[in-house]
Amino acid sequence: MSEIYLVRHGQASFGAKNYDKLSELGHQQARWLGEYFSARGITFSQAFMGDMVRHRETTEGILDGLIHSPVVTVDTGFNEFNFQNIGNSYLSLNPQNRLPENPKPADFYRLLKLAMHAWSEDLLPKSTLDESWLDFKNRVQRALDLACLQNSDKPILIVSSGGAISMLMSLVLGLDAKQIIELNMQVRNTSISHFFFNKSNIRLSSFNNIPHLDHPDRLDSITFS
Repeated sequence: MSEIYLVRHGQASFGAKNYDKLSELGHQQARWLGEYFSARGITFSQAFMGDMVRHRETTEGILDGLIHSPVVTVDTGFNEFNFQNIGNSYLSLNPQNRLPENPKPADFYRLLKLAMHAWSEDLLPKSTLDESWLDFKNRVQRALDLACLQNSDKPILIVSSGGAISMLMSLVLGLDAKQIIELNMQVRNTSISHFFFNKSNIRLSSFNNIPHLDHPDRLDSITFS
């Protein structure tokens, strides 16, 4: 069987005008992960990533730590959903739930969960959305199917985002929307979810692991944004 190492991007620029770039710590997390793969002797036949800046920067950091760099394929199917679009669509119907003037991370995650639940239940105005929940599910499925066509004896690396990773998990495990949304809130930056697959099946081996951060001097480097 072949293997997939599914990685969430490093810490992005939460709270900044442009979220879609890694923080200094995010770059370091990615380099540490690449060094971990090299130390374990893990090499990849191919890498896939979304086309977001945080995906590219994370992939570059991982590759910096690898002895042998794989060919990288960009697939927008692994992109994150547009959470700003979903949030704005939700708030157009529920203005009372707007973020406070000086929001804390918990305020943002509360709004995100509310918006995702409404999105998954098809309660948001379609004219305001970049994609429906079903569109999101279908594009992640398509991207996963294409990646699994690379039936190699070496592992495949995929770099993506928390929402897409949670949706991919649901495709493998048969999770419902509520479980997907809860998983989305738990995926750590540069965490590894590991799968075995062949032409007819894909199985989860482990979820959300961060062995490259499991050091006493790196515990403060475990992040969720």
